[in-house]
Amino acid sequence: MAEEDYGSFVDWNQMGDLAKSSGPTKVDTKDLKEFKRMARQGYWAKNHKLRAQVYQQLIKAIPCRTVTPDAAVYRDIMGNAATKKTSTNVPLPEFVDGNPIPRYCLKPEAVASVHQIINCLAGQFPDISHCPALPAVTSLLLHFSVDEAQCFEHVSRILACNEPGKRLIDQTFLAYESSCMTFGDLANKYCTAAHKLIVATAQDVMDVYSDWQRWVLGDLPFSHVVRVLDVYLVEGYKVLYRVAVALLKFYRKHKMGAEGGQGNQQQEDSNKIKADIQAFVKGIASTVTPDKLLEKAFSIRLFSRKEITLLQLTNEKSLQQKGITVKQKRCRRNVQLALNPDTFSSEIVSAKEMHDIWSWIPERFALCQPQLLFTTSTHGCSLNRFYSHCEGHEPTLLLIRTTDGDVCGAFLSTDWEERKRGGNKLSFFGTGECFVFRLKPEMERYEWIVISHPELASSIKTQAQKETATSEDQITDSNSLQQPEKPPGELSPFLSARHSNLNSKNTSMFMSGNVDSIIVGGGNGNALYIDSELNHGRTGSCTTFDNPPLCAESFQISLLEVWGFQDTMAS
Repeated sequence: MAEEDYGSFVDWNQMGDLAKSSGPTKVDTKDLKEFKRMARQGYWAKNHKLRAQVYQQLIKAIPCRTVTPDAAVYRDIMGNAATKKTSTNVPLPEFVDGNPIPRYCLKPEAVASVHQIINCLAGQFPDISHCPALPAVTSLLLHFSVDEAQCFEHVSRILACNEPGKRLIDQTFLAYESSCMTFGDLANKYCTAAHKLIVATAQDVMDVYSDWQRWVLGDLPFSHVVRVLDVYLVEGYKVLYRVAVALLKFYRKHKMGAEGGQGNQQQEDSNKIKADIQAFVKGIASTVTPDKLLEKAFSIRLFSRKEITLLQLTNEKSLQQKGITVKQKRCRRNVQLALNPDTFSSEIVSAKEMHDIWSWIPERFALCQPQLLFTTSTHGCSLNRFYSHCEGHEPTLLLIRTTDGDVCGAFLSTDWEERKRGGNKLSFFGTGECFVFRLKPEMERYEWIVISHPELASSIKTQAQKETATSEDQITDSNSLQQPEKPPGELSPFLSARHSNLNSKNTSMFMSGNVDSIIVGGGNGNALYIDSELNHGRTGSCTTFDNPPLCAESFQISLLEVWGFQDTMAS
């Protein structure tokens, strides 16, 4: 047996190349940046004992609650484990949500040890209500533990982490469910082609994405997941999102290659798609190395950890407002159920087209039904009536059909009443969740340019710079109004209605309106300009969305509709 100190639970015949310890035998640094570099490069990946020692060092450094159960607590509770026979007959706690214990490279009898550790954790952490990742995390750490007690202590510290703004593992249904919604948002924005494939093939997209954590912690082969664990213990929860998005990208590539580049566009039961992704992830070693997986994961230009945390908190708040804080039967309602073709009626788009638009919107609104707020066919061609019907609703969906038969529109994140803050001057507002699109003749969405080029949001304008701006700049850059109650560094460019930390006024011109017109998108043109009679419009390229003209550059409006989002969970 290799590595006697840290291998008593390991079936070395299953470890493959990982059973051959080679490479460095110690890590001399305590610098976090250096640890991050080493983890990503796999510095300790070929030495089991060194990896175990590094894990111990990293986990001991986790800030924890004052009273956190340690190895001595486990020994007191369990007695002498050497004389006590463990059993897998004792069921796992309900909070693991039926997730099995992945054996990975453990000896068969070591699975019983994982059972025992988890059940002991359940007694010490009574506040855990939903933690489906716990079996995989415990199983992984047992590979690198001297005994059950040490593994128990390591998992306890991960559960008891109390560092502000840092999370390591979901422990409530609210946190878990919001993470699934957040993953859906990230997939929608950073994995567009794969997200489009899932929308086209799965009957319930959110149900498919509810497995995202299991892809990483459960389905990945040991050689891959242990490299993820290396980085996760250094960098935290964000790593799981990155790896899951990378897996989705590789899955889409696999499907396109297997089906001749076309992909199966026939909708199937979501369980079939989930099983297909699971099978792909379990067999990923045949096509994707651990290094290649991490390279893909860290090449994705995601928002910062702070931005992802804010998105997660926004999704949590949305769930709380809907009363979803504990697991309920069928708490998710997929986009098809939200868009009932028997009750949905639009003069511009079909239920199928609205379904496609629904797949683009942020996940927290996917539980909502479309609610017609305004239509020129009923309310007339008046901008004042447009405002009176739309104010008080957030977000809204603008749909336009031109006299040429083209269809385009915009998802607008912010209440139109916000325009009043600028008086009758055109003052831009809105958030980075806004986007514009066209449906006919071709279907295409154009998002905020900062999503694909995050460096555009990296610079911070100081208040002094703003105060010395020209009067012209003050008019056109009115979207950058200050919110003095919150320092600029605390604002999220993605979720804040007004932005003070963008290095270009043109990148955040989302929506604007006054008595004369409404505008969507700005900077060297407008994505949409509509006159006060809601009769004529213009479209062109703009910096905010980096879009081409959405239809003929000058067009006449045949019909205009505005849809709101009705909460289907409200009693």
